[in-house]
Amino acid sequence: MVADWHDSFLLGSTYLPGAGNGMLRLSLTNRTKAPIEGFRVGFSGQIRAMDDARIGNGRIVTRLSGYHEIAPPAGFVLQPGATWETAIDGLAFPLRHWTDGPAAGFVIYGDGRAVPAVTTPPARENSPAYRRGTMALGAEPAAPISVVPWPNKVALSGRRSPPQGLTIAAGGFGPALAARIAFTELVSRLFPGEGLVRDQREDGLGVILSEDTTLGAEGYRIGFYSHGAKLEAATATGFLYGLITLGQMARGARLERSDYSFPTAGSIEDAPTSRFRGSHLDVARRFYGVEELSRFLAVLAWNKLNVFHWHLSDDEAWRVEIDAYPRLTEIGAWRGLGLPLPPLLGTGPEKSGGVYSKADVKALVALAARFGIEVIPEIDMPGHCYAMLLALPELQDPGENGLYGSIQHFPNNCLNPAVEAVYPALETILGEMVELFPGPRFHLGADEVPAAAWETSPLANQMRDRLGATGAPPLQASLLKRMQAFLTSKGKITCAWEEAAHGGGIDKANCYLVGWVNVEGSQKLAADGYEVVVAPGQAYYLDMANSPDWHEPGAGWAGSSSPAETYAFDPVANWSDGEKAKFIGVQACIWSEPMSDRAVFDRLVFPRLSAIAETGWTASANKSFARFAGSVGLMPNLYGQRERA
Repeated sequence: MVADWHDSFLLGSTYLPGAGNGMLRLSLTNRTKAPIEGFRVGFSGQIRAMDDARIGNGRIVTRLSGYHEIAPPAGFVLQPGATWETAIDGLAFPLRHWTDGPAAGFVIYGDGRAVPAVTTPPARENSPAYRRGTMALGAEPAAPISVVPWPNKVALSGRRSPPQGLTIAAGGFGPALAARIAFTELVSRLFPGEGLVRDQREDGLGVILSEDTTLGAEGYRIGFYSHGAKLEAATATGFLYGLITLGQMARGARLERSDYSFPTAGSIEDAPTSRFRGSHLDVARRFYGVEELSRFLAVLAWNKLNVFHWHLSDDEAWRVEIDAYPRLTEIGAWRGLGLPLPPLLGTGPEKSGGVYSKADVKALVALAARFGIEVIPEIDMPGHCYAMLLALPELQDPGENGLYGSIQHFPNNCLNPAVEAVYPALETILGEMVELFPGPRFHLGADEVPAAAWETSPLANQMRDRLGATGAPPLQASLLKRMQAFLTSKGKITCAWEEAAHGGGIDKANCYLVGWVNVEGSQKLAADGYEVVVAPGQAYYLDMANSPDWHEPGAGWAGSSSPAETYAFDPVANWSDGEKAKFIGVQACIWSEPMSDRAVFDRLVFPRLSAIAETGWTASANKSFARFAGSVGLMPNLYGQRERA
């Protein structure tokens, strides 16, 4: 018999702005038929209480980052139908959006049993309904065809009835055939049942593929005729991008007949303005299964993005199988009550998480390659290694006798550059991983090492003395240089976040850095001689909310960025010619902390992902937000969740 939904606990919360970072009021209502006592309430989310937080009518039992357990006063009994109320005063940051509060909660009985509670989003006085699902821009079409990103040379005329689909003639073997196969797979993942690729007997529009070796690696040319189209390219990726343009045009004309047309004459000549057009995805804070990632890769390809930056490790999890160290995934990939990693970021008391096997990785890398996408793996170091160090405690300095904390409130979460055992372990791990990722680049993280890292480590202090250095950055730089040398020996270019330039930096001739902290940081990196990918939190971090309003989901440390603001951001504004020579492209960053449900993911990522894709592809003179806003609603999202309250 299924239990009544109302025969449960209800955990509610209200955020009260005020002095300091405000206060969170919590209420637990007992909707069961029995009184409870000797219980605790566990909850997690982005919210974090400080060490010295005050709690009324109860106490904090334990805390790790965003996971908390609180208990009522001793002897308290919560009767059926009654509510226990408490409040936390002493938050690490003010709650700016509803996703900042508790995302999941549960009641822990005295015997250790845990029961999930129905957890409602935190309320705030006079706030409107919570927003979820991809934002509808509601703009009128401002172009006769629907294509995102917009091609760089469009000269079209004529109009025909919308084609039902495309009949692609590639012939033989080689790049054209590979592109036809990839495009067929792509549309079957994104638009199943639409029949976008079909035979002529099913009324498909004929598309002839023809090789032109004078076109660039990602360029293409399309000629339109009354009877069909001719697509020319030099590579499989060029052919694929041309087919994506044709597919978008056909879908627009077919699905929005009164807004878009399909031409009978003219041409499109196209190639990207930036060679690096990427999207990062954090799978450590939240796990995404192979099917989700397969669709995500297809979405990237439909946006003509050519890099997938796969963030595989962080404080909250280690996600990739490593034969030499099975404990990395046995311990680091799973969370739950009583496990080394507790429930975090809205996971419940049950064991939850996930691992990518080596077979999974190989399959996803191969799929990405078919879609013209390079996969860049990231193993974050030396910071953000809490999960790794839980699994491999032998990598710590046993003499370290003090605590330091990360900005996310994880204690002692950094690999110690002075512990020699760290290096063979990392070389073994990276050695296994470079066999899985044939692309030329590997990302080493290097972000957010606490200023107080390793201060009480005797080995680290000896290393500082040898280097004649102070603070954490020179030690971090020493570790990164050794790992860069190892990756160079494996034929890899080293990638990292901008902090890899600190403390002396890494070899500029064999790396690129991602500027993220602020808009000015990327320009400074370029001025210092680093090749740069631009991804400032203020414009390209897609975990940031769409607006400062409470009812919008997302984070807020870098402010907010609407689709229009993201679209308008110029990654090289006011750069000198010399600095622009170091610019290699743009990247969306999808950090998963606020992605509490699928509709939140779709709202945060789309349509801003397409806005960044168009900046990377389309010359600034050819950009138009009015045209973009009118057609981006036809672009796919990950989960199919459209705007709703």
